[in-house]
This record gives sequence, structure tokens and C-alpha cells, in this order.
Amino acid sequence: MPRIKVGVIGAGKMGRIHIENLCRMFEVDVKSVSDIYADQIKDWARDRGVSYITADYREIIKDPDIDAIFICSSTNTHTQIIAEGAQAGKHIFCEKPFSFDLEETKRALNVVEQAGVKMQVGFNRRFDHNFKRVRDIVQEGKIGDPHIIKITSRDPAPPSLDYIKVSGGLFVDMAIHDFDMARYVSGSEVEEVFVKGGVLVDPAIGEAGDIDTAVITLTFNNGAIGIIDNSRQAVYGYDQRVEVFGSKGCVTTNNDYPNTAQWWTADGVHGDKPLYFFLERYKESYVEEVKAFIDCIIHDKKPAVDGQDGLQAELIAYAAKKSLLESRPVKIEEIAHEKAVKQ
Repeated sequence: MPRIKVGVIGAGKMGRIHIENLCRMFEVDVKSVSDIYADQIKDWARDRGVSYITADYREIIKDPDIDAIFICSSTNTHTQIIAEGAQAGKHIFCEKPFSFDLEETKRALNVVEQAGVKMQVGFNRRFDHNFKRVRDIVQEGKIGDPHIIKITSRDPAPPSLDYIKVSGGLFVDMAIHDFDMARYVSGSEVEEVFVKGGVLVDPAIGEAGDIDTAVITLTFNNGAIGIIDNSRQAVYGYDQRVEVFGSKGCVTTNNDYPNTAQWWTADGVHGDKPLYFFLERYKESYVEEVKAFIDCIIHDKKPAVDGQDGLQAELIAYAAKKSLLESRPVKIEEIAHEKAVKQ
């Protein structure tokens, strides 16, 4: 079987993770990598067997040997590269979010649809062993009809202020994973969003135009209610938990730890903190999402998490932003109508 030839656009943190994982796959040949700092990554990329490094991503898109591209560049470049890649007949894996503009996202997805290429968005948490098990249990009807979905997502420390200023904000940058997870584990679309948020971690985050703490209430089409709590700083480590309560029971997941050993003394019960951050916590999920994307190309299957999933998460994120700004519940259809985005 011919190997899938891949080009990776953007060799920052996420790009390098994907390159490392792709290079371990027998079915894949990472032929080329582009990055605006190409000279700085040449040695690193060549050590991993990448034969061609360029500063111009269009060289990858124009290469007739390339079957698929991984878009790991800055968010403001995504939709242009998506459109160009789709028009060139490349299958596309794109990191989240697609863009900071819903109309831009929809235009790019229209090009993908017209081109007939496969597209997967980088919602890696769907491939996490814990959360996938929750989804399976809910889908199998073991807890009955979902009534309450609770998602806790707290980072161990806030990102730099320079990053916050260009990230799109807490909802688009951080909570967007939780919006997708809410849809994933509930098996239902979100109908309405209501947010209470504040700046409780660092006043500089507020000065940069963002918040660092939020509680988000979701209403689903199936009648279930969702609660997401986000914080940019949990001093004990990366806090990632999900619970689905239903008519027949409840399924819940805890954090992942370096080990499960505990020592009990007269002073208390002690154990390790959760795995520190996303690179450690979701290491295997990044491997699994890449495997799933390559598998859908080889076997001509629909991607497990596609462009429409990315669009729906963005709609929820913008409803959350509007809810915070206007202190009221916001329906998803209101945002879709405002932005002329057909759901």
C-alpha cells in the first residue's frame, strides 16, 4: 500500500507534536514542513527524516505528491490555507479554531465541501481514553437520558499576556475544547448559552481585554443542561474532569495522575498532583487523532470530527462572548443568523 505523503504547515508546539507522531507511523511519509522560521527548524526536522523544509507553505500545497496537509500555523492564517489546500485537492487536518471570524470559517468550509476533500479539526480530547469512555457509556444508554453534563477545565497557569492578546480570548482559545466536548458526550446540539465571568487570577488579563474565570451554562436541544467551569490557574495542576448524570445513573471521570499511589499518615492522605498540562495529559490523544485522520484517508471514511464540528464549537464560543458582554442568555441560532451562517 502506498504511504500517505504529508506536509505540515507550521512547526510551533502543535506542529512539532504532530510531526513527531506522524513520523512514527508506517503508513505516513512526512515529506515536507513549512514554517516562517524555516532556518531555525531545519536541523530538528531533518533529524526526524523530513526531506524538505521551506518558509513558503504554498510550495507544499503546489506539490503534486502531497496527499494531505496539517495546518498548525497561527489562527489568522488558517482559512486561507484551508481554501488553497482544498482547491489543490489536499486532505486537511487543521488545528482549532478555524478562524476568529465565523463568516471566514464558513467560506473556507464551503470550499472544502465543493472540493470533496476530507477535513478533520484538532479536537484531540475526543480521542482521550477517559472522555471516549464517557461518550461510549452515554451512547450505549447505560445512564439513560442525559440530564446534566458537567465539565471542569482549568489550566495550571495562564499563558503569556502576548499570547492572550492574540488568542481570541478564553472562549475561542480555551473553552472551545469544552464546547466540543459538551456536544460530544451529550450527543446533542447546544441551543442556548449563558455566561458569568470575571478576572480573578491576574488583573493584567482583564487589561488585555479578556477574562480568566468563567461558569458557562448550556441548554441542549435534547433538554439536558450543561455546566462548564473554566479557570486560567489551578495551583494544583491541570484539572480536566467530565460527568454526565442521567435518568438511569451517572458516569464520571477523574484527572490523570503520574501514578495512583497514596501514602496515609496521621497528617492526612497524600498523593501526586494531576499531570501538569495538556502535553502530558493528552499525549496519547494526539497520537490517536492523527491515526484516525490517516485511517479515514486510507479507507475513504468520514473524519471522526469534521469541519461542521469545528463550526458548531465556534458558534457556541461567540454566543458565550455575546452572553458575557450583554449579561443574558444567547441562543446559537441568534449568532448563526447575525453572521449568516447556516447550521
